[in-house]
This record gives sequence, structure tokens and C-alpha cells, in this order.
Amino acid sequence: MRTVVAGGETAGNVISWWEGSERRLGYWLGRAHWGRGVGTRAVSLFLEEEKTRPLYADPVAGNTASIRLLERLGFRRSGTVTHGEDEHIMLILNDPAGGGG
Repeated sequence: MRTVVAGGETAGNVISWWEGSERRLGYWLGRAHWGRGVGTRAVSLFLEEEKTRPLYADPVAGNTASIRLLERLGFRRSGTVTHGEDEHIMLILNDPAGGGG
């Protein structure tokens, strides 16, 4: 886990964990930091440290900003999953350089 700091204040966090045999990635940013490139920069830096591939992420289907961010960093859609009532988009990063799926 890494704390995201922007402008001298805590903006959020980025984390990875094992879920069965899959390495997962998640992140959270406070609303004040949305749309400013903070998330892209934070996840990009985190991916330089987290070398496990494939790496999976599954944002809520309606969170288009998060899906776009992850796709810009090389994650590719592989389907959908359901958590409770919510549909999530399954994304996979296969290339350690962040350039392909």
C-alpha cells in the first residue's frame, strides 16, 4: 500500500493484494483530487514498484473515469464480474511496461 500525497496533503492510496492466485490492484482518491492527473500519476508510479503480472483491477462499471485511467496505463478489458448487486469491469495488465494486455 502507498499513500498518495498531492499538494502536501493526503489525497488517497494505491494498494495491491492477492486474491486467490490473482494479484489485484485498487486505489482511492478524495474527490478534491479528481480530474487533476493525481490518480494517473499515483497508479503509474505504483506500477513501477508492483511488477507482478498479470495484475487485475475491477472498478464498478459506472466508474468510467477509473476505467479510462486504468486503460491508459495498459490495462485491457477481459469481461465483467458481479460483486453483490454491482457489475464491475474486469481489467488485466499483462505487460510490466504498462504497454499491452
